Amino acid sequence: MTSTLTAAATAAAKPRPLGAVLAAVGIPMFMVTLDNLVVTNALPVIKAEMGASLADLQWFVNAYTLAFASLILTASALGDRLGRRRMFLAGIAVFTVASAACALATEPWMLIAARAVQGFGAAAVLPLSLPLLAAAVPEKMRSAAIGIWGGIAGLGVALGPVVGGAVVDGLSWQWIFWINVPIGIAAIPLAARVLGESFGGARRLDILGLLLSAGGVLAVVWGVIHGAEDGWTTGPVLTGLIGGVALLAVFIGWERRAADPMLPLRLYRVRAFGAINTVMFTFSVGVFGAIFLLAQFFQVVQGYSPFEAGVRTLPWTLAPMVVAPLAGLIVDRVGPRLLVTVGQVLLAIALGWMAFITSIDVSYGSFVLPFVLGGIGMGLTFAPSATVVMSSASPADQGMASGTNSTIREVGVAMGVAVLASVFASHGSYVSPQSYVDGLVPAVWVGAVVVASGALVALLLPGRETNVAHAEIESPATVSAR
Repeated sequence: MTSTLTAAATAAAKPRPLGAVLAAVGIPMFMVTLDNLVVTNALPVIKAEMGASLADLQWFVNAYTLAFASLILTASALGDRLGRRRMFLAGIAVFTVASAACALATEPWMLIAARAVQGFGAAAVLPLSLPLLAAAVPEKMRSAAIGIWGGIAGLGVALGPVVGGAVVDGLSWQWIFWINVPIGIAAIPLAARVLGESFGGARRLDILGLLLSAGGVLAVVWGVIHGAEDGWTTGPVLTGLIGGVALLAVFIGWERRAADPMLPLRLYRVRAFGAINTVMFTFSVGVFGAIFLLAQFFQVVQGYSPFEAGVRTLPWTLAPMVVAPLAGLIVDRVGPRLLVTVGQVLLAIALGWMAFITSIDVSYGSFVLPFVLGGIGMGLTFAPSATVVMSSASPADQGMASGTNSTIREVGVAMGVAVLASVFASHGSYVSPQSYVDGLVPAVWVGAVVVASGALVALLLPGRETNVAHAEIESPATVSAR
């Protein structure tokens, strides 16, 4: 028995019902996607109770996404080495404990620190959920299962603002974190029982690669976040940005020569893989940066409660739950290019529409149609993008492929919040409703332009006639067999 077969092998397990598998990967994934946005509608309340600044509000969101982004590749590599299910369970445990710490925080710095630890746990949950799902279902059911996976992710996005608003109105903001604790406790034994263990192709742990990638992502996103507050030409910001880019350049150079790289650069020989990562970055920058500000609009400008504000975003955030599974069912028939391109076009139109109509006295009804368009666009993006990522990699590389895509997406979320908040701060403030609108409108226009650029890149994705199966790239076993 060769070592190459052992490295890429997936542990044998009894077939499990699709519903059980989806629950085992979907419930933890739902938690971590929920917490991307669950805090947004609670921000005005937390700001008042803790005396938090605008920078603190950004860090309540970005401490999570920054930690998440900087360790996804690390968690994926450890999953390949130590076992994907083992790392998945560890991530759930860390996330659950950190959620309790968030609820117990009494100062802004305490909440920021606990949110960062939450992100560390999430870094092992989201990227590993996809290869665990792909390994647990037959190939003929994979696109449909990934579509449902995308719908669950969409549900987390949808319910984040609503759950946050409802809990803040009915109980207190601390309970938006307490609710994760019983869910996490129940999810661990379920995943341990249902999911089989699997490993990637790495034979040795790439310690230098882990340090370079985590340090580079951390420095770049830190620089972007602080650039919005301290100025883009200040010494610490420039040091963070330049140093981060330098570390990532060294990381790429090292991965080219490493015997067992944590990021197989052969993945980028498939054009679809590079294209979908670029699209997911622009998507995250434009959409989540806009959501960060729009979620507060109904409270700061129009005086709604957190729950009332969350309910009003449902036409946007609930649509992906419906559209993503449908997109997963038809992606093999129509190809990912059509679905993702149409999704990005709809999102760009929706954001531009919102920016055009936003004013102090705009009626809620004016937002419904652009919200629906935005939600459909998100749903058309989630499942096809995951399908492209999985089909662009060999089974041994799927964990790292998913980790790379998740890293880029979370870096986009952090940069979107930082960059659009910087645009907001340059034109407006929280001082008055009019001042908030003055900052919101140009920020959302920037988000629309960023997403529109992603629509152009989406044209590089494969169409129905193109097969992006991992046969296009060489697996580690193939290389070793030579």
